[in-house]
Formats: sequence, structure tokens, C-alpha cells
Amino acid sequence: MTRSPTFHRAHAESGFSLPELLVSVMVLVSVIGTVTSLLLQMANAHRTVWNRTQMHSAVRGATELLQQEVGQAGLVALPGAPTLSAAVATGTQAVIVSSASGMFVGEQLSIDTGSNQETVTLTAVAGNQITAAFTGAHAAGATIIAVGGFASGIVPASTANGSTGSVLKLFGDVNGDGNMVYVEYTCNTANHKLYRNVMPWNVGAKPALSTAIVLLSNIVPNPNGTPCFTYQTAIVGANTYVTDVAITLTVQTQDIDPITRQFQTETKTLLNVSPRNVFNVWELASIGATNRIQPMPASVQALLQ
Repeated sequence: MTRSPTFHRAHAESGFSLPELLVSVMVLVSVIGTVTSLLLQMANAHRTVWNRTQMHSAVRGATELLQQEVGQAGLVALPGAPTLSAAVATGTQAVIVSSASGMFVGEQLSIDTGSNQETVTLTAVAGNQITAAFTGAHAAGATIIAVGGFASGIVPASTANGSTGSVLKLFGDVNGDGNMVYVEYTCNTANHKLYRNVMPWNVGAKPALSTAIVLLSNIVPNPNGTPCFTYQTAIVGANTYVTDVAITLTVQTQDIDPITRQFQTETKTLLNVSPRNVFNVWELASIGATNRIQPMPASVQALLQ
């Protein structure tokens, strides 16, 4: 029997049956669920990597700065190139200089060049006038150079209000620009912050700790209670020299890891960071050369409080 065209058209437009539709929907839901799960896993993995990357970058930047400034600590410097403004005779003399910026009582300065060169110790500084005992005469225009380094460029723990396991105190021309500064690194694991408080070496008062000087905002106590800063020292005469500093910082991620549901942590340790200027004057002191060993300025002593 021949079917009518109407029957063929109705059969062709009948579509899926209900069981076929249900099976199709179930397969589609399964595929979408698998894809969504994979996307969520990729997103969580990305968040984990981003968390760790931010944490690693922050602690690396902080330790690199610490390494640079510890290495430069103890460098004595004078801004510019000061000279004698007038001739000076032998004996204890007060003389005007082109600039006394950076000079302090007790500092040892190299005066003049060649056979006329000598090292004098300043006994007074007032404006642009310095006082010292000269063993030779010098003409106006003679050069003045700061020599050697500070024995206490890394302030030893034995000094009153000196460095500790949680506070590193250092000073000198740490930026190599001729301007001396005093720097304190405070490792406060109780509020999860590492502060860097930097100021001119002769400032009248030390700025208080604030959020503006936070270097790291996610530090936590080190494993086994290891202090943030430890020091290797050597004693020659009346001076204690910090010849090496070890730095240990443990940081955690800003956000909880989406996979482990815990903060991720990383410990960064720098061993044997040597303050080369302090090390150099320690070597000089060890062979009896003391005219290159600079004392701590009174203004820095006041900032240790």
C-alpha cells in the first residue's frame, strides 16, 4: 500500500521521543558538569599559583633590599667635595670649610693630598667651622675626605639599645649617594609586619612606626622560633664589630589557598650577609691601624633610643 505524502511529512517532523530527549539532556548535563569542574580546578590552581607568586615576590624584594643595605652599612661619606676655605697652621686650629655637612665630633678626616696629607680628628663642629689638631700647615682649597668606616655600622647588640633578634639597626651611606642615613628594620610577627624606618643620620627625632613604612605585611614567626636577625661579631680593643648578619623571614599568602583551605607559607633565609665596610675596618683594627675607624656619631646614639 502506498502511504500518502501527508503521512511522510508528519513522520519527518515528529522529532525526538521523550526518552531520547531525557537521555540527551543527561548526557549534556554530564558534559557541562565535567567541563565546569575542570574550569573550577584550573581557576583554583591559578589562584594558588598567583598567591604563591605574590608572596614570593614580596619576600624576595624585601630580602634583596636588606642584603643591599646591610652590605653598605658602615660607609662614611661627605656630601659634595668640601675644602678648606682658609689656610691653616700647625697645632689646634679652628678653620672655616666650604661645607661641614656630614661632619661630626670625633670624625677622622683626611686633609690635603700628597706629602701634605694627614688625618685629623674633629673636636668641634659649629656651622661651617671645624676644630682639630693639625700636625702640618695647609693652604686654602686643600681637599677634605672622609675615610674608613664605622665600627658600629651594624649596631651591635652589646651597645646600649643596640640591635636585637627582631630589630636590626644600621647606619652609613647605604645608598652610595654621599648622604648618610640611619635605618631600623623591625620584625613584628605579632601584627605580621616588617617595618623599614629610614631617616637622616642627624635627624632630631625618630619617626614612629606606621603603615607608611611597612615593607612586608604578612610575616609570621619563623620555624623553631628562629629570630629574624642573628649576628656574628668580633671584638678588637673597645669595639665590637658585626662581621656577618643572618636574615630569616617567614611569610604567608594574603589569601587562603582555595585547594588546601589553609594559608601557604615560605621561609627565606640569607646567611652570612657581610657589611663590607664594617668588615674592612675590623681587618684594619686587627693589624693595629686605627686612623680609619670612625666612631658612632652622637646623633645616631640618640636615635637608638
